[in-house]
Amino acid sequence: MNQKPPPYELLISIALTTLIAVASPGNAQNNSAPLRGAALLQAEERVNPNPNKRSPIAADSSLFLEELTWLEVRDALREGKTTIIIPTGGVEMSGPYVAVGKHNFILHVITQRIAQQLGNALIAPVVPFVPQGEIDPPSGNMRYPGTLSVRETTFRALLTDIANSLRVTGFRNIILIGDSGGNQDPLQQVADSLAQQWQEANIYYIPEYFGYQQWFAYLEEHENIQEVNEGIHDTFRDTALMMLYDPNTVRAEQRQASDRFSVNGVPLAPVKKTLAVANRLADYQARLTVDAIQHAIDSVAP
Repeated sequence: MNQKPPPYELLISIALTTLIAVASPGNAQNNSAPLRGAALLQAEERVNPNPNKRSPIAADSSLFLEELTWLEVRDALREGKTTIIIPTGGVEMSGPYVAVGKHNFILHVITQRIAQQLGNALIAPVVPFVPQGEIDPPSGNMRYPGTLSVRETTFRALLTDIANSLRVTGFRNIILIGDSGGNQDPLQQVADSLAQQWQEANIYYIPEYFGYQQWFAYLEEHENIQEVNEGIHDTFRDTALMMLYDPNTVRAEQRQASDRFSVNGVPLAPVKKTLAVANRLADYQARLTVDAIQHAIDSVAP
């Protein structure tokens, strides 16, 4: 005799009952059973990878630390890239056409050239959080939307932790530079403090990076560019270098459409010419900074 299959509703009921039984606390031991053999080794490798493991793929060539894998950083250190630059920028009100990340964008352009010229250096992530004035009640740049400020004690503590992290993981020459005037004194203080504490590494503050009078002099002497201060918290140097990073950070297209494509009396068109000047200026600033870094390192070499 042929037996009828169970009703559809019964099949669903059986399936649900089975699922509930498997997921019940009484069966939890099945999911939490200790890992053994190969599974245990794989889990351990994910949590505590072998520091000497070989990279499974070809290495990337970026000089920016945050763009590298930990294996690529490890191998760069082993190959002699034991110098690292800590750039400090800021997020602040600038001219009416200038993105508030101005200093960070400029540092991205120039630090890459510094590292390339040094040949043995990487670049830490730009520190965007710097003193910009009192927060409450607001003073300085904090009087304007878009600005982010930290207390000077916070800034020094942040730099100290970043520098110590890089020292502990193998960097031996740690370079502090700042693209904003308010960064300079705390950078010097942190470098002086850590230099007295460290034995196996050195730290240097490089004031030569930040030399606005040098850049004005260079532009006048070599590029025939003379600025008239329009009181808008902007300079040709800043705008031109930002255009090298991304013209939209200075709203190039919108300014051209509104016939406002100039800064401090200096026209920014044609764009090709401005970018050429910016390239030469960036190379010049990088070269001066590299000379200062090398001099600082040589002065303490055994």
